Amino acid sequence: MNGAESLVRTMVKGGVDVCFTNPGTSEMHFVAALDRVPGMRCVLGLFEGVVTGAADGYYRMKGLPASTLLHLGPGLANGLANLHNAKKANSGIVNIVGQHAVYHIDYNAPLTSDIEGLARPMSSWVRTSPNSKSVAADGAAAIAAAKSAPGQIATLILPADTAWNEADGIAEVPAEQQRASYSPQAVERAAKILHGDGEGTLLLMTGSALSEQGLALAERIAGKTGCTVMGPTFRPKMARGRGRYSIDRIHYVIENALPMLAKFRHIVLVESDDPVAFFAYPNKPSMLKPEGCEVHRMTSWGENSVAALEALAGAVKASAKDVKPQALAELVKPTGALNFASIAQAIACAIPENAIMVDESLTTGRGFFPPTAAAAPHDWLQNMGGSIGFSTPLSIGAAIACPDRKVITMVGDGSAMYTIQSLWTQARENLNIVTIVFANRIYQILRGEFDNVGAGEPGQRANDMLRLDRPTLDFVALAKGMGVPGRAVTNADEFNKALAEAVAEPGPRLIEVQM
Repeated sequence: MNGAESLVRTMVKGGVDVCFTNPGTSEMHFVAALDRVPGMRCVLGLFEGVVTGAADGYYRMKGLPASTLLHLGPGLANGLANLHNAKKANSGIVNIVGQHAVYHIDYNAPLTSDIEGLARPMSSWVRTSPNSKSVAADGAAAIAAAKSAPGQIATLILPADTAWNEADGIAEVPAEQQRASYSPQAVERAAKILHGDGEGTLLLMTGSALSEQGLALAERIAGKTGCTVMGPTFRPKMARGRGRYSIDRIHYVIENALPMLAKFRHIVLVESDDPVAFFAYPNKPSMLKPEGCEVHRMTSWGENSVAALEALAGAVKASAKDVKPQALAELVKPTGALNFASIAQAIACAIPENAIMVDESLTTGRGFFPPTAAAAPHDWLQNMGGSIGFSTPLSIGAAIACPDRKVITMVGDGSAMYTIQSLWTQARENLNIVTIVFANRIYQILRGEFDNVGAGEPGQRANDMLRLDRPTLDFVALAKGMGVPGRAVTNADEFNKALAEAVAEPGPRLIEVQM
C-alpha cells in the first residue's frame, strides 16, 4: 500500500467519503488510488473555486466535512475566495493539496510556492506530511480538525514522493472532542435580562439556533417576554416557510439597520456576533447597535444553542401557549411586468416542499424574505464571507449532500460569471438544481456602493466598470454549452411557467430573468 492509498482509505474510514477535485500532476497518485479504494465519491470541478464552494455547501447541509483535492499553490489560491466564505460559515473541510516531490522543491520550478503560507489565512489547521509513513496519520488528524466544533478548514499538503512510497496502512481518526453544551450561568443572565426588560431586548441568533427547533423555542420566548428575535444580515442556514417562526434580519443598508436596532437596550447573542456594518462609509457608524446598548453572550459557535434556548424558555416559563399568531404575506402568482415584488412572489409560490434555497441574489433579493416566509417549508443558505461567486458551487455540495431535495439557486448575473463552470458539474452529476440568474446587465450593488462611499457621480469610465454589456451575456447559451437546459423570461407569466417546469423536472435547469 502506498501513501496515497493509505490516505484515501483513512479518509473513507474516517467518514470523509466525498472529494471535490481539480487535480494536477502532483496529485495523480491520489487519483490512481481512487480506483483501488471503494467508497470515495469524486466530483470534478473545472475551477478550484467551484471545488471549495461545493465543499462548503456539503458541510452546511450534511454537517460532515467533505474533502477537496487541489493542485499546488496556484490551485489552492484559485479556491481561496470560497474557502474564505466557508471559514466565515464555520464549515468543516479537509483540503488535500499536492506539492512537488521533496527533492524537487529546491529547484524553484515554475509552480513552486509557499503553500503553507497560502493556506494559513483560510485554514485553522495546516500541515505538510514529511513522508509516506506520516500521510495516513496526518490525514486522520486533518479529519479530526475538520470535524471539531465549530467546523474548521484543515489543509494537508502532500509532497508527490510521499504518495508513491510504502506506507504503514490506515490510520484511525482520533475521537471527536465532546462538543461544549452551553453555560447555565449565561442562560441565567439572559433570563434575568428578559425578566427585567423584555421589550427592550433583542435575541440575535444564528448557527444552530436558526434550526426549526431553535426558532420554535425562540418564538415561545418572544411571546412570553415581549423580546424581539432577529438574525444577522447573512446566515449559514436557516429554517423558513409555513409553520416555522419567521424572524427579520438586520438590514444590509445602514440607514435601514440603525432604526431597526434603535430601541434595544440589551442584545443577547445566540452564536451571533455584535451587529456591524458590512463596509465603512463616510459619516456612518461601523457598529450598528445603539449607544448604551449592552451586549450579552449566551452561546458561542459550536455550543448547543437549542438546549440553551430550551433552558431559557424554561427559566422564563415560556410555552407553546405563549406563541403569537404570525401575519404572513398572501401568496398569489404574479402577472405582468418583472420587478422586485413580482419576482419575489413568483419564487415564493414555486418553492417546493423541503427545498434548499441558495441566495446570492444581492440587490434583487433584498425583498425576498417577506413573501417566502409563507412558502412551503425550506432551508435558506446565504453568503457568509461576502466573496461573490459562492452560490452555484455551494448548490453542488448541497445537492450531493441531500439528493432527495430540490436546490434553487438565486444569483445575479455578475456573480454568476465568477463560477459559471459550476453548471458543467451540475450537468455531469445530473444534480437537481434550478439556477435563477437575475440579468440586469449591471453590477447593481456596486452602483449603490459608489454612492454610499461618496465617490461622486460616475462618469463614462466609471460606468464602464459597473455595466455588464458590450457584449450582453447570454446565460441560456452558456448553460447549453455546459449541458444544462435553460430558458429566458421577460415577464411574470413566463417566469411562473419556467419555475413550475424546472422544479418538476429532474436534473439541472437554468432560468435567465431578463430585467
